[in-house]
Amino acid sequence: MPTIVTKDGTEIFFKDWGPKAAQPVVFHHGWPLSADDWDNQMLFFLEQGYRVIAHDRRGHGRSSQTATGNEMDTYAADVIELAAALDLKNAVHIGHSTGGGEVARYVARSEPGRVGKAVLIGAVPPVMVKSASNPGGLPIEVFDGFRATLAANRAQFYLDIPSGPFYGFNRPGAKISEGTIRNWWRQGMMGGAKAHYDCIAAFSETDFTADLQKIEVPVLVMHGTDDQIVPYEDSALLSVKLLKNGTLKSYDGYPHGMCTTHPEVINPDLLAFIRA
Repeated sequence: MPTIVTKDGTEIFFKDWGPKAAQPVVFHHGWPLSADDWDNQMLFFLEQGYRVIAHDRRGHGRSSQTATGNEMDTYAADVIELAAALDLKNAVHIGHSTGGGEVARYVARSEPGRVGKAVLIGAVPPVMVKSASNPGGLPIEVFDGFRATLAANRAQFYLDIPSGPFYGFNRPGAKISEGTIRNWWRQGMMGGAKAHYDCIAAFSETDFTADLQKIEVPVLVMHGTDDQIVPYEDSALLSVKLLKNGTLKSYDGYPHGMCTTHPEVINPDLLAFIRA
């Protein structure tokens, strides 16, 4: 398996398909998934002539099941090492959910010339948890509940999330895909319980305000208005205001996992942004 070994000895698995001279499109997955969550998009952009790359975040998928470093600073540092190892230049970084936070932190810290554009899809920035400065956020008790449920029965928890709110399969009239549910479960159970437990704090409590304000490259913010995981009003609407060169594209009634449920809409919109 293709991997890099980071400075702290962590193996990071990655996929790297397509012409090495082509513009790279780098995909960053959500919690608790893996690079496999992007298979549809990677095949789509491969056919368009791009070099497509996706990695398993530390503690997720086929990467090392880390006990430490399961927080955003280290996630971004891992991407810095990956980008250097693959010599990525003028890359487009696309992040979903937790991966959107990783993209924001990485792009804000990236070397000049490494990043051309970025996309945040159903992404966790600016910050998810409720506080005096973020009154529209979700109460910390929500994330404490995630941790308790994961510790009690991770396997069942990882069925309940995709069966319900992640893809909007709990909505009336939803077209439920059993394969999609099982694939989410498969990806989640490949990763480490400790890393996934720690990552709940990383995606919910990290404040990306300064990262968003620092980013100079064009950023497309894509979000479904019926996102039951990362509420639209407290994420996309706030993030685009913090970006110097941000564009918001909203999807009426779309769920958190809209890249999987509506790729026929999302993929062409991504392509149009990259080509613009």
